[in-house]
Amino acid sequence: VRLTPRGSRDAIDGVETLADGRPVLKVRVRAAPSDGEANAALVALLARELDLPRSAVALVAGATARLKTVALAGESQGLASRLKARIATG
Repeated sequence: VRLTPRGSRDAIDGVETLADGRPVLKVRVRAAPSDGEANAALVALLARELDLPRSAVALVAGATARLKTVALAGESQGLASRLKARIATG
């Protein structure tokens, strides 16, 4: 995930390819990047958009970086289809 804090709204903006060729999910949140507020907003947004409990979304790397690794608990095909649908509807 490439997270942008202090956005105008909480949203998943699609997929972007980084300069090194890695695809990342672009997400923005209104929260500031202090005291873990933006990370908490990211977890809440992903849980809400993917219809998961917050406990099923975990930040596993990148707590202080813009690029983050997030683990999602659940059935992978179902999660992938929900994410694709969410990205398509923007």
